[in-house]
Parts: sequence; structure tokens; C-alpha cells
Amino acid sequence: MRWKFVSKHLGGLFDLDNKKARIAELDEKMSMPGFWDDNEKAQKVIDESNELKGKVDSLSDLESKYEDLQVAYELVKEENDADMKAELEESLEEARHAFNHYETRLLLSGPHDRNNAILELHPGAGGTEAQDWASMLLRMYTRWAENKGFAVETLDYLPGDEAGVKSVTLLIKGPDAFGYLKAEKGIHRLVRISPFDAAGRRHTSFVSCEVVPELDDGIEVDIRPEDLKVDVFRSSGAGGQHINKTSSAVRMTHIPTGIVVSCQSERSQFQNRDQAMKMLKARLYQLEEEKKEAEMAALHGEQKEIGWGSQIRSYVFHPYSMVKDHRTNVEIGDVNRVMDGDIDPFIDAYLRLHL
Repeated sequence: MRWKFVSKHLGGLFDLDNKKARIAELDEKMSMPGFWDDNEKAQKVIDESNELKGKVDSLSDLESKYEDLQVAYELVKEENDADMKAELEESLEEARHAFNHYETRLLLSGPHDRNNAILELHPGAGGTEAQDWASMLLRMYTRWAENKGFAVETLDYLPGDEAGVKSVTLLIKGPDAFGYLKAEKGIHRLVRISPFDAAGRRHTSFVSCEVVPELDDGIEVDIRPEDLKVDVFRSSGAGGQHINKTSSAVRMTHIPTGIVVSCQSERSQFQNRDQAMKMLKARLYQLEEEKKEAEMAALHGEQKEIGWGSQIRSYVFHPYSMVKDHRTNVEIGDVNRVMDGDIDPFIDAYLRLHL
């Protein structure tokens, strides 16, 4: 019966007829003379069209799966064949995953959810142990992004003194990247036997994860030149060929807020400065949005904690294996599976909690 809910209830939320009408409208725009006169506007039209077509195709695919399952179910009832029953159960599991994926995408309705995401990791106190934890999270998010088919670009990378990273900034490119990753903002806590402790003692480490959307050029953020401190320095990193020996890396400090951003991914200082400015605008925009949310919550009498300092998740390697999200109470017993990038159950639960 859940598949009837997909095709009827969610179909109504998705407003399928209006989406199809919008697709037809966009197709007509793309066929008009002069469509490519403004490449930026043209690309936005194409992106919107592709996104809508993807959602329409997903719903059509779900309806088709539902019909196939109905036929298979009737055959199993008639034939009572064990092999057919096993095949049906496998198809049901595949359909369940497809349904959950579609339903999650419907939850991404924020104004910037479809944007690329800028993700930063900063270790807390704890030296090498915390820096190693940051590198483990870097691998987790990279694996997750790759599994989604997203592109990952390292904008800034500061290696640890002995192991791990002191800080890292990623640009994760893909549809709805920010919509998914906004669920990861906060403090991530690790409990394990430290490989850096000769006595084999248990350690607790913390890493803060900051996530902001990459903003479109149409979003205006006013930054006064006198409020900026700009430093240039030599690029450092994991040793990739893009790392050079000139002072091309750029660090920007927004004096009124204390926000600091760095970029060293490009070859030229000019390109890194431009990317750093985009990162700073995104951070300042997000800060203003959070202030507005806090003010609205206060008006409604809500006690809503906003800020990077809230601990959201614990990853326990010892004395047992478990990852627990403290906001949704979702738990996964296989910590290695999570560290390999399987964080969708946590993201999905967070999005449903904030409907």
C-alpha cells in the first residue's frame, strides 16, 4: 500500500502537472533564437529543466516499479514458488531504497538546497589525535560525495604536524549537495583507543564541521574593503602538482565577525582571492540567515540552539562499535560502514526531523 502513497500522496506534493508544464515552458525557451546570447542565464534554464525532468522521471520510475511489484505479487500467490518469492523480496528491497531516495529529495526545499556545498573541517584541542580524526572525516565525506556522483575540489588544506590535517575546506559540486550536507554541520565526537598513545589509553576527540552553500552571483553580500584583512602565503598541502612555490595562496579575515577563509587550490593569487571572497560571502550570508532564524524562534518562544558548537554525533570505536546521532537518536552499529561514507541514514533522519 505504501506505493499507492508514493504515486498519489507524494505525487500531489510534487505537483506533477505543473512541473511538466514548466518543463514544456523551459523547452520552448531553449528553442528560441538568441537563447545562448547570455550563457549564464541559458545555463540556469538548462539546469532547472534537467532538475525538473529528473524528478518527473523518478516519480514515473516509482510508479512503474509499483505496477511491476503488483504483477509479481499476484504471480507468487498463484504459483507459490520459492524462487519467485525470493525474487519478489529482492525487488521489494530495491523499490524501498528507490522510494526512500525520492522521498528524501522532496525534503530538499530550502532556498539554497540545490546549490554546491562548501564544507570545512577544524580539529578541536587534542593535537595529533584530533587532527587524525579530521582526516578520517575528510575521507568519510569524500567517499560519500563520490558515491553520490559529486565532484570534490580541495580549496584549502593545512596538514597536521605529525598526521592528519589542521584544517581543510572542500567544494562539493552536485545537485542538492548543500541540501544534504547541511545536516552535517556541528561537532563530531570520536571515542577510541588512540594509535598515538603508547599506553593504549582511550581518547575522546572533537572536530567541527561547517557547511555553507556556494552562492549564486545574484546573491549580494556587502563587504567593506576596510573590514577585510588579506594575507598571501605559499601554498601547502598533500603534495599535488597544483601546489607551487610562489605566494599564491590567500587568507581573508573579516574583522567585524572574525571569520577567516583561505584558498590555495588555484595556480594564481588572483583566482585564489576570487574564490576566497566567494567563500567569505557564503559564510557571512549563512551567518545572517542563522541570526534571522534565531530571532524568529525567539518570537515564537522556541529554545533553538544555533551555532557550530553543538555536538551532533558520536563515533565510538571502543569499548564497543556504534555511531549515534544525538539530534535524531539514529544509531548504526557498524562504525566502519559509516566511515566508508554511508551517512545517508543520518542525513535522511535529520531532514525528516526538520520538516
